[in-house]
Amino acid sequence: MTDNTLVIQEGAKKSGILWLDLDRPRLAWHAWHDGAIYVVTGGEEQELPGLAGRDTVRVTLRSKDNGARLVEFEAAVSVVDQAAEPEVVAVLAKERLNARDSETLPARWAQDSTVVRLRPAGAGSGGAAA
Repeated sequence: MTDNTLVIQEGAKKSGILWLDLDRPRLAWHAWHDGAIYVVTGGEEQELPGLAGRDTVRVTLRSKDNGARLVEFEAAVSVVDQAAEPEVVAVLAKERLNARDSETLPARWAQDSTVVRLRPAGAGSGGAAA
């Protein structure tokens, strides 16, 4: 693991939010799992316009303590097949705060939302799980 990968991993694990450079900088909640960042967009969840159709996106992680920028990096974007990767959906559901329907989140997301994987450029497929 490179130093940058360690900073990304630690920053993503310690803070539940990040910034994505889309049509404008967008704040998003996320979960870190198995070497990647996961977000949910659409339906009743956060709107991250155009994210699912991109190949890459610029991500900024900030310090949970003081808000200072920890690291900016390019991440490869891929849409997650929610039925094929239920463990990813479970990790995201656990991190989702104040959901009106926590028991049925996976079913609602499968119907109305897109789960997106953001893998830091140069990162392999492994990594520490959340």
